[in-house]
Amino acid sequence: MVAYLATLGFEPAEVKKDGTGYWYLSPLRTEGEASFHINQLTNEWYDFPLATGGNLVDFCLRYYQCGIRDLLEKFNADRPTLSLPVYDPSLHEGRVGKAAKLLVTDVRKLYSYPLKNYLHDRSIPLSMADAYCSEITYQIGDGTYYGIGFKNDAGGYEIRNKNYKQSSSPKDITTMRFGVPTVQVFEGFIDFLSYRAINANAHWGATDFVVLNGAGLFDRALPFLEQHEQVGLWLDRDITGQAYTQYALAMGSRYSDESGRYHQFKDLNDWLMHKGEVPKVNLKPGNRLRADNS
Repeated sequence: MVAYLATLGFEPAEVKKDGTGYWYLSPLRTEGEASFHINQLTNEWYDFPLATGGNLVDFCLRYYQCGIRDLLEKFNADRPTLSLPVYDPSLHEGRVGKAAKLLVTDVRKLYSYPLKNYLHDRSIPLSMADAYCSEITYQIGDGTYYGIGFKNDAGGYEIRNKNYKQSSSPKDITTMRFGVPTVQVFEGFIDFLSYRAINANAHWGATDFVVLNGAGLFDRALPFLEQHEQVGLWLDRDITGQAYTQYALAMGSRYSDESGRYHQFKDLNDWLMHKGEVPKVNLKPGNRLRADNS
């Protein structure tokens, strides 16, 4: 990320944390104080006023305002003149020591009131979260923290609370497989829980599920998605989510964009939290998902 921004003419305004925390005036908007951050250890960015971030692909989708296919074509066209060092995390080992490593120390049933309150604020029933999530205690350096944990296929966790989003290694997608011809795809587990909350009375096992745990892992899910006859895409209504949706739709008729059902909102959970304000919205796809405002 740092090397790529340099090719675009962006240099850091400040470097912190033993040379692993880079702060920029945002390349995505005009600002007077640096609030665009790159973590050199994870090679990820975060724009604080926009409250969004991700990997290099996520950044380029926003910077160039294009879709995945157009972006890949641009990368291929630029390849002869663009020379970037390969990202190697081992180059940064020891520069920040234990403070940079997230270590999960305990996994238990959801218990803490602040986490339950966070779920309530997101309109997620505790019984639904209990079925798929745990309470995770983790350490970063000398600090101890906790959050709602959602396990991925490789054994790592996505961790959320009111104030922070974290991931433990290894990073991966989460699949729920029943051997059926349909599958539903979500960017994050809060949207998955929202789907399940809306469709609480539906037969469990009527459809497979994939939680990407970040839109950038979409390609990792493709081999599993291609095993299905119908793939419902419940991705975010932002630039990144819609770019991946269009990318999938271009691959064939098995893919369908379900995000139009919450087109006035950022994502499915945002719709769930505010559904009472939009009485005409009727969420009813072919797999019997339904919701009303009664």
